[in-house]
Amino acid sequence: MFQMQAPWWEFAARAAIVYLVLLAMVRLTGKRTVGQFTPFDLVVVMLLSEAVSGSLTGQDESLPGGLLVAATLVALDVLIALVTSRSRKADAVLQGSPVLIGRDGVIYEKVLKSQRVPRSDVEKALRGADCDLADMRLAILEADGNINIMKKQD
Repeated sequence: MFQMQAPWWEFAARAAIVYLVLLAMVRLTGKRTVGQFTPFDLVVVMLLSEAVSGSLTGQDESLPGGLLVAATLVALDVLIALVTSRSRKADAVLQGSPVLIGRDGVIYEKVLKSQRVPRSDVEKALRGADCDLADMRLAILEADGNINIMKKQD
């Protein structure tokens, strides 16, 4: 239970590699995947965690090994939060930046396609903002996947 089957640094290296690769994979899937989990997305996340669990510990089931991996993952998360809070460029690369998806009552279909956002999500955001399409001044896809609608001023 307390005897690790590999050197301590291997656990930290495995955790760092898996963390960074999964971060890149999630980042590449787009804003809507991160911001709006569907039941399918939840299943994918659960399967991802199961798929990489052996990669994290190398099948080591020791308590110190598991705690070392957990500590490495938390430390990496804190480090990324620190870096993104101090650098706008790092924040844009790691977390993304807002994208204009509509203006003055016009929804930009090409931008929706490139961001993999269905038009129905924009329509839902319009309803949530109690705004008709004709009254929309701006529609913005935020880095977290939410869609914000700004109404025209009367």
